[in-house]
Parts: sequence; structure tokens; C-alpha cells
Amino acid sequence: MTRFLRLLVYLFLLVGLGFIAASLYSPMQPLPPPPPLTGAVDRIVIEKAARRMQLFQDGQPVRTYQISLGFAPEGDKERQGDGKTPEGEFTIDRRNADSAFHLSVGLDYPRPKDRERAAKAGYSPGGDIFIHGQPNALPEGLKLKGDWTAGCIAVTNTEMREIWAVTPVGTKVEILP
Repeated sequence: MTRFLRLLVYLFLLVGLGFIAASLYSPMQPLPPPPPLTGAVDRIVIEKAARRMQLFQDGQPVRTYQISLGFAPEGDKERQGDGKTPEGEFTIDRRNADSAFHLSVGLDYPRPKDRERAAKAGYSPGGDIFIHGQPNALPEGLKLKGDWTAGCIAVTNTEMREIWAVTPVGTKVEILP
């Protein structure tokens, strides 16, 4: 019987210590949203392998987003329909508020060297590469998983509204492998 009582005392001590420990720790609170961005960004850097896009102001990163890419993202875009996201230095050259995807900003792809390469090989280099939100047919708040675009860079609609507000035509974009 003494063995049973000792076991019972140990059990009560463990439970008591558990309650004390639980009272010392508060549950994790979600992080507050970052403050709104003010002013235009001067550069966007996209890291394809990390599925990450960063916005920069005055050389400092001010936002980081998780992204989706073209359905075959490995390597540089070569031709229409290859599902690849291009790599290199680009410039935002247009904005489309009436996109089939929730807002979009376009890149100046194909560049002259892309057109030349494709012409020599006898195929189209593709085009219409954008940073955009989710398909307009998708209910607000939902996000397609994985790499699903035809070569564009996709973010959530909320993120795209933020990007849209601070990304003028002329913004430099670097897409890394």
C-alpha cells in the first residue's frame, strides 16, 4: 500500500507542477500585421528556389512574401508554354487593374536577347509575365497551392493590393534562380 501511496503523491505533484508551469506561460498570440508601406518601392527581388519575393525601399527589405511560380519553374524561360518563370533583370512596364488575376504589374519580358534567341530557334519566347494575385474566379481569401502559373509570379490578393499600392511603372525587378 505504501508503494501505491507514493505513486499517488508523485502523480499529484506532477499534475500540480503542470498547472504551475501552465500558469507561467501564456498562449502564443498571433503577430500583429506589419505597418502599412508608405512611398514607392525601388526594387523587387524574387528568389525562385526559395519561393520568396522581397520589396526594397532605399536598399532595405520592407516586405517578404511567399510566392507561386510557373508550373515548371526550374531554369530560365525559353519559349511560350514552357511553364518557366524568367530569370534576370527586368522592369515593371505596365499595370493592369482589369487583369484576369487580382491586379497585376507586368515585366518587360521578353527582352531583345530573348526575342533574338527564340527567333534563331524558330519559336516564340512567350510573354505577358506578371506579378499578380489569385484568379478572379477564386473566392476572396483563398490561395492556390504550389506552382500553378504559366510563368508569372503569384501572391495572395491581400499581398497584391499592397504591392500594387507601392510599385510604379519603372520599378526594377531581379529574378534569381
